[in-house]
Amino acid sequence: MSRRSGACLRCCLVIFAVISALAVAGPSLYWRFKKSMGLSPSKSSCPPCICDCPPPLSLLKIAPGLANLSVSDCGSNDPELKREMEKQFVDLLTEELKLQEAVAEEHSHHMNVTFGEAKRVASQYQREAEKCNAATETCEEAREHAEALMIRERKVTTLWERRARQMGWEGE
Repeated sequence: MSRRSGACLRCCLVIFAVISALAVAGPSLYWRFKKSMGLSPSKSSCPPCICDCPPPLSLLKIAPGLANLSVSDCGSNDPELKREMEKQFVDLLTEELKLQEAVAEEHSHHMNVTFGEAKRVASQYQREAEKCNAATETCEEAREHAEALMIRERKVTTLWERRARQMGWEGE
C-alpha cells in the first residue's frame, strides 16, 4: 500500500511541477509565439494610443523635505546610541569577542551535556543488549536440551514399538 501511495504522491508532484512551470513560463511563451506569428500589437488593426498625460512628479515636488538626506544629527537625541557611537573600534571588537566567547562557551556546555546524555543512553542500551544475549543463550540451551530429550524419547518409542510388533501387536 505504501508503494502505491508513494507512486501517487510522486505523480501529483510531477503534475504540480508541470503546471507551475507552465504558469511561470506560459505568458512569455504566448507573447513570443504571438509576436513571431505577426500578431503583435504594432501590426494589429488598432490605431496607436494617443496619451497626453502630464509627466510624472519628481521626488522633490512630492516631498521637498526628503531631498535633504543628511544624517548628521541622526540619533543625537538618544543617549544610549550616542554612547555606543562614541566607543572606540577596539572596544567594539573586544565586546564582540566577549560575546562570541560566551556563545562558544554556552555551545560547549550544551555539547558536553548532550554527549554525557548520549553516553548514558548508550550504556543503558549496552546493558539491555547483554541481557537479551544472555536470555537468547538460555533459550538456545533449553531448545538443544529439549531436542536431545525428544531424540532420546523417539529412540525409546521405536524400541518399544519394535518389541510390541515382535510380541504380535499390529498397530493402528
